Amino acid sequence: MFLLSDLLVPLRPVCAGVPDRIVSLAPSITEILFAAGLGDRVVGVTTFCDHPEEARRRPKIGGMANPSLEAVVRLRPDIVVMTTDGNPREFKDRLQKLGIETYVFRERRLGELPEGIRKMGIALNAEKDFNALATRIEKALLRFEKEKVLHGEKVVFIIWPDPLIVAGAGTAISDAIGLLGGINIADTSGVRYPKYSIEELIRQSPDVIFIGKGHKDMKVLSERLLRRLRSVRAVKEERVFYVGDGLYRLGPRVIEGIEEMIRLLRQSK
Repeated sequence: MFLLSDLLVPLRPVCAGVPDRIVSLAPSITEILFAAGLGDRVVGVTTFCDHPEEARRRPKIGGMANPSLEAVVRLRPDIVVMTTDGNPREFKDRLQKLGIETYVFRERRLGELPEGIRKMGIALNAEKDFNALATRIEKALLRFEKEKVLHGEKVVFIIWPDPLIVAGAGTAISDAIGLLGGINIADTSGVRYPKYSIEELIRQSPDVIFIGKGHKDMKVLSERLLRRLRSVRAVKEERVFYVGDGLYRLGPRVIEGIEEMIRLLRQSK
């Protein structure tokens, strides 16, 4: 885990120039680096870094929670970029003891993403491209906020149907629901991805249900759940939508994720 003291760092370049060899320890970081134009400098990624397609062909250094120190060192990185949302704090300490530069992305909320990208750009001496990416995301978020395709409607975003896991407070998904004018019924759980009871979902009777992309066919996996939820307003009114994974990672594709939600909501009216 990362400490509060880690947040108190000056905004200054970590490297003397734009680093030639970057290792990314999170899928969201990898997507930001590629979107900002530094993809050709990324020499190592995690086993979960599957977007863009080019990232799949980069050498793997292990998972987010258990990256291999030996694999990272072999890649001779100028800098390792990591996140507080999934990477172990002690890995940063081990890298620094070996004299390997690190940068930690600390933002976790949708509204924090543009500024987080700008800070990364400063650290990597690539401010122009990162600022341009941050501005595009910022403008899109402002546009979405004005559209308000949800009008106080109750929403639930299902991550997995059995056991039932939903997106709770503190996630980019919940932030997106609020941005569009909806109410995430799982916000009160106090957990980012809580297990939810079917009985509570029936009691809350959301107006809209989103079901996110999984590693299996979510339409097939959700059939039994939706039969049990047939009395819920969203099911009765056919406002159950299957969406991609754009909002699962705090990176550039959150814009695609929100645009998909807006398109589906408009088509249902």
